[in-house]
Amino acid sequence: MTVPAREGRAVRVAAGQWVRVVDLEGGQVGDVFAFGAGDVTEHLSASHTRSHTSRLFPAVGEQFVTNSRRPILTLVSDTSPGWHDMLIAACDPARYAALGVREAHASCAENLRRSLATLGLAVAVTPQPVNVFMRIPVRESGELRWLPAAGRPGDAITFEAAMDCVVVVSACPQDLVEINGNSPTSLAVDVLSGRHEIQGVRTA
Repeated sequence: MTVPAREGRAVRVAAGQWVRVVDLEGGQVGDVFAFGAGDVTEHLSASHTRSHTSRLFPAVGEQFVTNSRRPILTLVSDTSPGWHDMLIAACDPARYAALGVREAHASCAENLRRSLATLGLAVAVTPQPVNVFMRIPVRESGELRWLPAAGRPGDAITFEAAMDCVVVVSACPQDLVEINGNSPTSLAVDVLSGRHEIQGVRTA
């Protein structure tokens, strides 16, 4: 499934399947959200995951947990330089207005809403995503730095679903802060079995 630049896509993933996010051209951030298949009020929670792992940023082999503190995804593979943020909220219309944008601007929050709607789903609140390939180092002073994504073309991060879930990926449309380099580009999402065999995935 291709996730065009500035857009989002949703996919259903069964427990035990793998979902892989690929940076097709390099330098692109992806906002990853995950929700319980039977109850979208249960969602991947970055804050609960930080408490669960005692880490600011994810590492291979560790689990992401929900707001009910249940495992939802496990990070099983990462071919990128390893920068993935769990501190920054999804961009939304208010964020772009604060940055001086007066006209309509695509956002990860709106991409989430539209992507879930294609599956007949909706959420009242935008959870904080896992921002894959996003480079936000923290200085000893506590200051955050917003650096361009360091991903190379074809870099990928792969998760295993710990429960039946809905995964949404937004190819972040941020073009005012230089996290996406010169301009946003596309991502790809593959759903795989544990043996790396591609399951029937829609092509956008």
